Amino acid sequence: MVLHSSPNQLVLVDPKLKRRFLALHLPYWATDYLKRAEPALREKPLALYERIKGGLRLAALDPAGLQNGLRLGQNLADARAIWPELTVREIDRPRLEAAFRDFADWHSNASPLVSVMTDVSGFGDLVLDITGVAHLFGGERKMLRELIIRLRKLDYRVSGAIAPTIGSAWAVSHFAQSQVVEDNDLIALLDVLPVAALRLAEAQVLTLAQMGLKTIGQVRQYPRKSLSARFGQLLLRLDQAFGEIEERMTPRLPLVEHLAEQRFADPISLMDDVLRTTHDLATKLAETLEKEGLGGQTFHLFLYRVDHKVMTLSLNAGRVTRDPDHIADLFRHRAQRLEAEYDPVFGIDMVRLAADSVDRLDAVQTGAFSINDGLEDIDRLNDRLSSRLGPLAVLRTEMRASRLPERAARLVPVQGDVAPPIETPMLQRPVKLLPMPEAVAIMAEVPHGLPASMVWRGESYRLVRGQGPERLSAEWWRKRERLKLVEQPKPKIPKPGEKLVPPPYIPDLPEFNPDAGMRDYYVVEDQHGSRFWVFRQGLYGSGRPVWYLHGFFP
Repeated sequence: MVLHSSPNQLVLVDPKLKRRFLALHLPYWATDYLKRAEPALREKPLALYERIKGGLRLAALDPAGLQNGLRLGQNLADARAIWPELTVREIDRPRLEAAFRDFADWHSNASPLVSVMTDVSGFGDLVLDITGVAHLFGGERKMLRELIIRLRKLDYRVSGAIAPTIGSAWAVSHFAQSQVVEDNDLIALLDVLPVAALRLAEAQVLTLAQMGLKTIGQVRQYPRKSLSARFGQLLLRLDQAFGEIEERMTPRLPLVEHLAEQRFADPISLMDDVLRTTHDLATKLAETLEKEGLGGQTFHLFLYRVDHKVMTLSLNAGRVTRDPDHIADLFRHRAQRLEAEYDPVFGIDMVRLAADSVDRLDAVQTGAFSINDGLEDIDRLNDRLSSRLGPLAVLRTEMRASRLPERAARLVPVQGDVAPPIETPMLQRPVKLLPMPEAVAIMAEVPHGLPASMVWRGESYRLVRGQGPERLSAEWWRKRERLKLVEQPKPKIPKPGEKLVPPPYIPDLPEFNPDAGMRDYYVVEDQHGSRFWVFRQGLYGSGRPVWYLHGFFP
């Protein structure tokens, strides 16, 4: 089951329903976007060029350029000779592709399932899964009309289509008038379209034309065995367009099943207004989750800006919850940390709050017989601190299966998955352990006797008591790898124009040596009552042993 949204309700979609897809084609996205971003270009004919095989070729044109005899792939010098008034810019594909991805995310206010179609280009085509959504707009025709009109009001040239498959919706949006295609009309409509409507490479289209196959209907009448040897992709696209093979889309934004949203007649811009709206949405979302006996652990806040962009903020809770005050507090603390990055531009016309990673959460009795062990309060404190300071700023100790003390524990985020507990024997261990043992100079009265004095960091200690040894052998089965006290976060690839954020400090600890040999640990005490945990690596008689300080007792 999948949940789609409306302004005031959640709509349950039966997976047995026939799928319906809406494709939007923006053939002049590159020039339209630049003219919106730079108003000085709006009244000028614009062309974008790129370097191909050492030459400058036209990569994008506005309609005026095509009407004056220019064409894509044309030499830039020839284009300027034909139209001297032409304004030219070098195309910046990463910028255009990043802007189009943001543009696609903005369309999630019509359907949560939105994907960029990159079969032909990294920008210009997107598809929405509108199964069970169109009735919220008054039907498919009204939905298609509304989406096209709002884009044309933004000065984007656009065509669209609604069809039962992704391939057919793309084909109609490119090579026919904007329309809604019913299941019964699909075959007749696709058969008259050119073979390029199957999203084929230009070389394949030319080869098919040489064979006399110019329309999809002619291709369907041709023997499949003859086509499969030379055009494997052709048959796949053909079956996908007619629904014989399912074509899956990859949604841009996280797919969530429970959400609440609020639309505004007049856009809002203040952070306080956004946070108040978030609390109201958290209350509505909590009511929905409570009816189903569920709670969420991951929450997403989507802010839809008037300039067709979306700001997304996601966070995790330490345990499954549906408390609206706690959810709103998490976003309030996170917003305070990210206040410098908040930029509503012309305002926000819709806010959506979604819950993810949902799980069963039964109602809890609160009253005279309720038990409060304080664990929930600790989890909420950890959530607030992680939201305010960042998930890697609040850590907890997790035990590991290792006999070596420096490998028996590591630090992990408090909001991460909790590993099953490891049963370890009750051994005498120091409260404070150094990340890595530090070499010290130890003197003993007899070779195998207790240490009598120690020199650490240039300071001498007279040892008056001692206990040991406790022998720990080396873990010979381990690889020669670097010790990780804190797990290294995955590197984040910055978006165009975004600053690269360095990872938090992680100690550069030395590599583990599995051939280091056994250790003999001692608990020693100096004349002032300070207790240390030291060990000797190596045995007398097999070379000079080395002493290390590893920890401190209270």
